[in-house]
Amino acid sequence: MIIKTLDKLLAGTLIIAMTSILFTVIWQVISRYILQDPASVTEELSRFFLIWIGILGAAYAYRQHAHLGFNLLVERQSSVVKRVLLTLVEVCVITFCALVMGYGGTELVMLTLELDQISAALGIKMGLIYLVLPLSGGLIVIYSMVNLSLIHISEPTRRTPIS
Repeated sequence: MIIKTLDKLLAGTLIIAMTSILFTVIWQVISRYILQDPASVTEELSRFFLIWIGILGAAYAYRQHAHLGFNLLVERQSSVVKRVLLTLVEVCVITFCALVMGYGGTELVMLTLELDQISAALGIKMGLIYLVLPLSGGLIVIYSMVNLSLIHISEPTRRTPIS
């Protein structure tokens, strides 16, 4: 129930961000080529949307099992070996996301907020832009823990999206 709500919230956020970047770029083109007065904030705004879409999209893709993977080796193993390999992969993902995206991302956010780094055109604190790192890292850790629980509950099969 909570995971499904989280999935819908993440998907909705990505839809809003994709729609926003679309309109931002369209406005940039209109203001530059039709109005002959390019908007100063649209380039920076579209860059920030792209950062959030890319990093949150990684969490969404991980949830949907849409990332590249080398399943040929895993598929040829026995059920027990499959379970061990899939568990090892999930533990590596949790470790990376917790340390690099979670801890490192939080340190980056805190440092940029402390140094009061502000974006040039929009005047937004850069720490708010970088907040997507620990947020996405936390989402991937949660999704990986769900995957871990499913590995040990059911017979491991090929990785397909979980409903």
